[in-house]
Amino acid sequence: MSGLTNLAQVLFDLGCLKVPAGARDVVISGVCIDSREVQQGDLFVALLGEKTDGHRYVAAAIREGAVAALISRPIDDVDCIKVSEPPDEIQGPVTILVEDTLAALQLLATARRARRSDLQVVAVTGSVGKTTTKEAIASVLSQKYCTLKSEGNHNNEIGLPLTLMALEERHSHAVLEMGMYALGEIALLCRIARPNVGVVTNVQPLHLERLGTIERIAEAKSELPRALTAGGVAILNGDDERVTDMPLAEGVSRILCGFGANNNIRADEFVNLGMDGMRFTVHVSGLQDFDVDDTQQELRTSTIGRHTVNAALLAVTVGLIEGLNWEQIAAGLVAQGHGLRLVPRVGREGVRILDDSYNAGPASMKAALDVLAEMPGRRVAILGDMLELGALEDVGHREVGRHCLGRVDQLLTVGTRARLLAESAIEVGLPAANVMQVASADEAVQALADVVQFGDTVLVKGSHSMGLEVCVEALEDSARG
Repeated sequence: MSGLTNLAQVLFDLGCLKVPAGARDVVISGVCIDSREVQQGDLFVALLGEKTDGHRYVAAAIREGAVAALISRPIDDVDCIKVSEPPDEIQGPVTILVEDTLAALQLLATARRARRSDLQVVAVTGSVGKTTTKEAIASVLSQKYCTLKSEGNHNNEIGLPLTLMALEERHSHAVLEMGMYALGEIALLCRIARPNVGVVTNVQPLHLERLGTIERIAEAKSELPRALTAGGVAILNGDDERVTDMPLAEGVSRILCGFGANNNIRADEFVNLGMDGMRFTVHVSGLQDFDVDDTQQELRTSTIGRHTVNAALLAVTVGLIEGLNWEQIAAGLVAQGHGLRLVPRVGREGVRILDDSYNAGPASMKAALDVLAEMPGRRVAILGDMLELGALEDVGHREVGRHCLGRVDQLLTVGTRARLLAESAIEVGLPAANVMQVASADEAVQALADVVQFGDTVLVKGSHSMGLEVCVEALEDSARG
């Protein structure tokens, strides 16, 4: 029988003690939460969201080929079965009534992971850089192992279970990104995924509006290394004290990565290759428990900017403890390409775009400006509001504004918060004539003709909800004529 699983296994994992006749013959080939993306053979999960209710689309999902659906309330004109009272026989597509569809999805993912005791799960969290790190680790591991990874923004209580439900027998490794907005959320994800290796990139003042203090952010991120069981490995940013000091359970190994001399995996001799990435030398020490051939190696990553070497180091460490050789690790770092952040794009004739419009915080904003500073030609920064900084909102924007001096020739800020950024840039010496402020991304698009010139390198960065991708699209459209 092909497919991911079958209806009998789903019912059993949900607590059904009697398997209806015909349930083993219902093959489930995937799990979906969006009726517009349903494929033949899918299990549709009707989730209740802030803006919509998946129960409204159950009938449509079945019409599109879903063979089963999880529901928490009966649907008119659609037959349903109860897990507590299963029928003797199942015919045709069925809906399964559960108390909470999200909890049911998480239960299915937990059971699926638990059946794979041989699976190596690498979990990645941190305030900044976790997506880049996840991609780097997955690219490295894929040089030797069949590796499942979180796709897109599947890093929360919905996305992580969906990723695990895509787990197949051929996968020996899984790389899962873990995000959070509150205490306890990463702990929940760990109970589902049961990671063997935990990677923490850093702790930064993001989500302060929700957690209040950076100490609480550190506490939330520490839920990952604390969840590892005996024999697990915590790979931590040794240049961030809040990460280095995270407590571990007994029997868990700690490996530190970074640029400082205290790190087990350390990088130096950086060479900026511009749009072609970074070259650097890795030094290894204190890994006697792992079979490492050479303790020094020159490597290259295709991702842009020195700050991306942090992600590369974490990926190198995972590769080493998972038995990859240096040749495989080197190939994985290059195979990653430019990654999902700071993506170089071709704009109108002679214009280079650094697209980092997905998200922003003070640390990543300054790192992106450092990359811009090393690019040829006139340097333009289109910077939008940084959200969820809480009490550090003013300080964070002003800090980035001061960082623009010497790195930016022309500055365009987008949003009300970014006005503070513009003001601070002018205060420290960026000419006021070279600074423009607009309220929205659409206004920024209109201002591009006045801001961008032939041969410029343009950085576009801001919080995702600012919608600055339209600026990137506008510059690319110009390139296409």
